Amino acid sequence: MSQARIVKANGIELFMREQGEGPLVLLCHGWPELSYSWRQQILALAAAGYRVVAPDMRGFGRSPAPRDIAAYSIFDTVGDMVALVGALGERQAVIIGHDWGAPVAWHAAMFRPDIFTAVAGLSVPPPFRGRGRPLETLQASGIANFYWQYFQTPGVAEAELERDVALTMRTMLARGFSDPQSLFVAPDRGFLGDADPNLPLPAWLSEADLGEFIAAYRTSGFRGGLNWYRNIDRNWELTAPWQDAPIRQPSLFIAGSDDAVIKGIIGAKRVQDMERVLPDLRRKLIIDGAGHWIQQECAAEVNAALIAFLREVAPAG
Repeated sequence: MSQARIVKANGIELFMREQGEGPLVLLCHGWPELSYSWRQQILALAAAGYRVVAPDMRGFGRSPAPRDIAAYSIFDTVGDMVALVGALGERQAVIIGHDWGAPVAWHAAMFRPDIFTAVAGLSVPPPFRGRGRPLETLQASGIANFYWQYFQTPGVAEAELERDVALTMRTMLARGFSDPQSLFVAPDRGFLGDADPNLPLPAWLSEADLGEFIAAYRTSGFRGGLNWYRNIDRNWELTAPWQDAPIRQPSLFIAGSDDAVIKGIIGAKRVQDMERVLPDLRRKLIIDGAGHWIQQECAAEVNAALIAFLREVAPAG
């Protein structure tokens, strides 16, 4: 069983789950998720001979949620992972991220190759820093209702998502986001659209699992996680020194074929061209029929791919 504890890193106290001994592996979750999203990977990777640590990322779950929107930049979130490695008494780690955790993992590898010796991203391809601010680029392209844009005004998305947390989490996790149109917000319908309180859960998610997310978000609310989206243009500005920089460490990409993120306006081209950023890409695994919550939906396939990758890049003793 994983152990839960609090570790001070980068000026905040991160809640984390930890299990196993061996080379350090950090698991970074996305939105709206928790360290609990990695429950099956923690068990499998620890059994394979690794020290596995999955934090609640800043703004999520039992980790602090700073009030300042600027405290959620890519420098802050990567800084948390750099500091966490040191706080754990380690010098290096393999870093793995899903959803928003994937950009953290990709940028951690880009910024600090001395610490992060290998990297895997799930569902979100590596960064291609465009020539303009992402939100401005969307607007200039005639797009005004992408979910990134809907999340920008503080309080708007919070009000919708916190109105009925149980309905929000059931909708978010059970719906799967296979249709790219689900990433666009129709007028007067909000992000959740026609949410169904009786939506059946998929086989990979039990009512007890869903309850973990509901309880956490009833306590934390959604502001912290939404503030990550409110730094999208700022992250573009901060990463200017890394324009066109490759990530040279061994890398792995995993996604579901029915994930709207890799089928949509932003993700599809990035998946096709990711070798430009990842010259040592060991494998690009697209799991047929899987949606966005890939490490929960397809735990066996994801675990097998991660363990095979780890045995190549950080063999356990």
